[in-house]
Amino acid sequence: MISSTGTSTGSVDRSRLLDWYRKNRERSAGLFALIHDDAFYDRPIPLRHPFAFYEGHIPAFSYLTLNERALQEDPLDPVLERLFERGIDPATLDDARRHERADWPHRRAVAAFAAECDERVRRALQFGPIEDSTVPRLVRAQAAYTILEHEAMHDETLIYIVHQLDASRKGFVAQHHDDHAPPASHRRTIERGIATLGVQPGEIAFGWDNEFGRTQVDVAPFEIATYPVTNADWLRFVDGGGPVPNFWKEGDGGWSLRLLFETIPLPQSWPVYVTQKQARAYASWAGSRLPTEAEYHRAAFGTPQGDERAFPWGSEAPAPHHGNFDFARFDPEPVDAHPAGASAWGVADLIGNGWEWTSTPFAPLPGFEPMASYQQYSTDFFDGKHYVMKGASPVTPRELIRRSFRNWFFDDYPFMYAKFRCVSL
Repeated sequence: MISSTGTSTGSVDRSRLLDWYRKNRERSAGLFALIHDDAFYDRPIPLRHPFAFYEGHIPAFSYLTLNERALQEDPLDPVLERLFERGIDPATLDDARRHERADWPHRRAVAAFAAECDERVRRALQFGPIEDSTVPRLVRAQAAYTILEHEAMHDETLIYIVHQLDASRKGFVAQHHDDHAPPASHRRTIERGIATLGVQPGEIAFGWDNEFGRTQVDVAPFEIATYPVTNADWLRFVDGGGPVPNFWKEGDGGWSLRLLFETIPLPQSWPVYVTQKQARAYASWAGSRLPTEAEYHRAAFGTPQGDERAFPWGSEAPAPHHGNFDFARFDPEPVDAHPAGASAWGVADLIGNGWEWTSTPFAPLPGFEPMASYQQYSTDFFDGKHYVMKGASPVTPRELIRRSFRNWFFDDYPFMYAKFRCVSL
């Protein structure tokens, strides 16, 4: 039921959803403002669309998903809606070239279209029948939550693309960077126990389809590193013939690290960002392996007492002292910067500072059903070529930090903010 003031008298907190939407749009606007006008049609990552697409895609997706498809409103602009409807995830440059086009709209036209979408979406969130148990897209306000988390995820992926843009074509944000000698990464023994993957509908306010299908896995004992592999660790691998990470740069003074807005001498205590394939190579070189998704869960959320936590540190909602996430900064920091975020086993830096690669191919949990509001969200990626990542990066919004959330990418995609740690046994 909706009151005359537009506030919900049911389970949906409309004021919270509206605040979340406004926060998303303000953050997105700030990020797009970093991109100079003459770079609007650039493709710093050739496997992705130009910036012009993403500035139109986020509001277009919100209107299409909530207003047009869930609430059955008329199209605003069928041509632009179709143009901005969906991004790409090609495996090769040849595949990406098939998506090239020269007729992207002017930035002012994109902004005008986005503003119209925003007005209609805000009106729907405030007054529309966004929760209806008889309409699949509106069950537990699914479409509304879908557009909110979709934008949160796109803000992160936008940063990956901006990172690859030449400094002369984007703005600058000054940051302070700390570094010190890397901490000793001891092995922690994780006892045999149960890891719970996924959730059941109703356990959380919203989840993506790949999160559902609550499954308990009996995990054998194993040992896991206290900290992720650092740049200092990886430097020894490079000296032994290992590959150079995408974010590293070699000069006369030695190795440096390409950050979002600047390049600095390689910080020894920061986690190294690498592909899943590179992480596997390091683990093999070190006589170890990558953890499975279930092992990550066991080390992050399990306890020696046999119960499981909502977060590594307990039940407290994610906060700045727990880790490097939610845009507290754009870049990594030392792996031991947040001892309050350690798990019950003493494993640190599990949430934030970079997603963590696992060895588990991205696949459905038992009983998987595509979600009504975004049916292709997961199914297009159940191909055995994408791998599960857990945790969060510095630019992962806090709304995405939950135990069941799963991220995934190709094993050779080099632009992710993704770290890893080794396990044995």
